[in-house]
Amino acid sequence: MSDSHLLQSININSERDILVARKQIRDICQQMGFGLTDVTRIVTSVSELARNIQRYADQGTVSWRKLAEGKRTGIELFFEDSGPGIENLDAAMQNGFSTTNKSMGMGLPGVKRLMDEMEAVSTVGIGTKITIRKWRK
Repeated sequence: MSDSHLLQSININSERDILVARKQIRDICQQMGFGLTDVTRIVTSVSELARNIQRYADQGTVSWRKLAEGKRTGIELFFEDSGPGIENLDAAMQNGFSTTNKSMGMGLPGVKRLMDEMEAVSTVGIGTKITIRKWRK
């Protein structure tokens, strides 16, 4: 990527932190020229992944940066926690999978559908790292 830089990072420890991350990322995406539909997709993904950090790991970090690759621009977001990890990441990427009865299991597969690119790495007892990207159309 020819012109990419880290914009900001927020620690996720509470519901308020999730709201702050949503607002800041929404503002950046609007400034970058993303349309309303893509801004909504990005902010929904941020909500889901940040809420997973709070729910399953208690705390973690959301970081993001602008991307530029030739004439194409986008945003890349990183979600990292040191929680219990996801034992079966392949299963977690399927609709309906949940480790609790408090969830419909739409989180990770839903985020994957909303974003252009997604990578996830999780190690039991160490934590989870998820990277998502959305490119301007």
